Amino acid sequence: MEEIGGKFKIEGWENVQINIGKVEEEEEEWEPMGPYPMPKMADLRNWDYKLLNRYKPFYAPLCDVCALCTYGKCDLSGNKYGACGIRMDAMQGRIVLLACLVGASAHMAHGRHMIHDLEHRWGVDVPLDLGTEINVPAPLTQLITGIKPKSIRDFLPVLDYIEENIVQLADALHTGQEGSADDFESKALQMGMLDSLGKEVADMVQIAYYNMPHGESNQPFFEVGMGSIDTNKPTIIVIGHNAPPSFDIVDYLTEKGLEDEVELGGICCTSIDITRKYQKAKIASGLGRQLRVIRAGFADVIVIDEQCIRADILKQAKIVGSPVICTNDKAMHGLVDRTGDDQDEIIDDLVEGRVPGVVILDPFQVGKVAVEVARKMHPKRAKKEYILSDEAFKEYLESCTMCGSCTFACPQGLRIGGANKKALEGDLEPLIKMFDQCVGCGRCEQVCKKHIPIVDVMVKAARPVIEKEKGKMRAGRGPVRDTEIRQVGAPLVLGTIPGIIAPIGCGNYPNGTKDVYTIVDEFASRGYIVTLTGCMAIDCGFHLDDEGKSVYEKYPDDFDKGCVLNIGSCVANAHIHGAAIKVASIFARRQIRGNYDEIADYIINRVGACGVAWGAMSQKAASIATGFNRLGVPAVVGPHGVKYRRAFLGRRDLPERWKVYDTRNGEELYCEPCPEHLLVAAETIEECLPLMAKLCFRVADTSPGRMIKLTHYIDLSMKYLKIMPPDWHLYVRSETDLPLAKKEYYLQLLEEEQDWKIDWKTKKIISGPVKGVDPSFNPTLLERLLPEKR
Repeated sequence: MEEIGGKFKIEGWENVQINIGKVEEEEEEWEPMGPYPMPKMADLRNWDYKLLNRYKPFYAPLCDVCALCTYGKCDLSGNKYGACGIRMDAMQGRIVLLACLVGASAHMAHGRHMIHDLEHRWGVDVPLDLGTEINVPAPLTQLITGIKPKSIRDFLPVLDYIEENIVQLADALHTGQEGSADDFESKALQMGMLDSLGKEVADMVQIAYYNMPHGESNQPFFEVGMGSIDTNKPTIIVIGHNAPPSFDIVDYLTEKGLEDEVELGGICCTSIDITRKYQKAKIASGLGRQLRVIRAGFADVIVIDEQCIRADILKQAKIVGSPVICTNDKAMHGLVDRTGDDQDEIIDDLVEGRVPGVVILDPFQVGKVAVEVARKMHPKRAKKEYILSDEAFKEYLESCTMCGSCTFACPQGLRIGGANKKALEGDLEPLIKMFDQCVGCGRCEQVCKKHIPIVDVMVKAARPVIEKEKGKMRAGRGPVRDTEIRQVGAPLVLGTIPGIIAPIGCGNYPNGTKDVYTIVDEFASRGYIVTLTGCMAIDCGFHLDDEGKSVYEKYPDDFDKGCVLNIGSCVANAHIHGAAIKVASIFARRQIRGNYDEIADYIINRVGACGVAWGAMSQKAASIATGFNRLGVPAVVGPHGVKYRRAFLGRRDLPERWKVYDTRNGEELYCEPCPEHLLVAAETIEECLPLMAKLCFRVADTSPGRMIKLTHYIDLSMKYLKIMPPDWHLYVRSETDLPLAKKEYYLQLLEEEQDWKIDWKTKKIISGPVKGVDPSFNPTLLERLLPEKR
């Protein structure tokens, strides 16, 4: 038999042609398939309505009009309808879906882009080998698609599934489609789920291709902070999220033996990902300080890939004479595509300043150009000073008229004029403090009537602080191991580990990066599991305790009580979802394959977890939080997060919203309101901390677990708000839930303030709680799990 491509001829049968197309290997039957493999937008609608009926969307419209088509603009105020018939609430749901669409597309496209870039060199049969301690390699993929991936190739149908669904959901945004606010929200929840899945694919792809850590603990430390960059060396600053071009830089440095000669630093998630393989890399900052790092003039060359890059990067880089190399077709900034050109000619053009930057779309052509440009630019740029001189600093301070325009333009409302005046009098402290509080938008400079380069003034004032800013951070460790879940599954579900706290999102904090440190340190010290990703993982590494230790040095990185884990870049936060799914799979032995609603139901009723996007900024933050929400994990956002104009709020005064079924007998019961909200904003860090502790309550908590959670809730409220939480009694089911140290005091409060009946001889509660304690209680929101429905 002769083989001719995919066609075959058999001797004696020359007139017969046999064509063999794609051969698909039958997937191993690793678990029975659940009811919803690869769910389309309506398949999980019933689950979404369970959530939406309990946590009604709350909207605070940014404006009252719709201007998305030529019928408008349409005034939607006062219950008016738009020309297409849409109402204000549906319009707000539509805007949320749009934000989640943008965010989910960014994460999903990141994964697809990496495969396109890397399959040409290494193919798609690279195995997904996570070692002997992980048998559930991709929990979200297994849960949502029913596929248990063994190689990169297995993720291709997953990406196909996400892409088709994103397009279908985008179609629903068109004029004349959806008209229900709740159905828009259901679609946004679907989009959030796809976002979670896309993140898992993206991180698994780079773990497999680059052999990044597979969830091992005790990851090495590396330096973080602007002061960690050795500006005496040629310096490359990478910005973005798609790491292959930066790994080409690493390969070139290693092959040429230049690791100690050239400094490789970064901003945002690409820098986190390269430190997962290259310990000599450093992280200058998270997203929030991007403008200040560029204007500080560190970079002899700036290499950008995709996402979270300033749109005016070229203008800002020109100010400090840094050439820019764009490596991704999503961010080319008007530069000429030089992919495939002679690399020495590109280097010469950049070094001689004939062009401000170039586009190089082949990631394997970036390393040499970036490194050699940095080496040749460094001696030229070293002759110049990019931080303001003392004379220029004083001149700008003197020119400030304190008109207040900068304060009005500042999202933080920083009183820059007053700080300038203090600086002129010799007190630099207010300006130095603002360096950390500033969110780096640069709006102040645009409105300054005296054209003061306010960012440069802040950098100048804070220079001594910047030079000393050297924190420590662990490399991103990737997924949580199955063996770790076996250790913590029971304590998490029973509540004796009070919860998982997941700080995520971008640097847009109300009071600077210290807030992130406070959140992490407070909860880790109380025995919560703290898992960090993205910019919040970077920003908490800046701060040191009295012994000079960062939170990464202070706490272990095992997934266990009282830990602090750097999981990885923002796509790696899929592993936090994965940990919750693994608890259901490994500890509770629930089948996860194509079984989304049952696992989400398990998590919302049993796994105490809470995300916090304290500085939520990009649309990705909206899709990340919505993905958490659909899986039953509540999230708190900071004051800037409310700009997405939607919250999922529970009403504890409406008991009918807190009904659950007991799967033992199908009985419908009223329960305490937990978790009380699914998406809620906190105005201050003092409000945020006890709120997060409260959102870790679950109806299935055991009494020892509830006692621990109640202790932290009350204690955090007393510590930061100086009051007893007004709703603490709602979470008391019996006297065994009360913190032991003050049990009698709390019983007295329940009797005096809530009119509960107490038997003081036995010190037992006679009546009062919403529901008593039942150790065998097996809650669910799903009718299909009840005995008569099985």
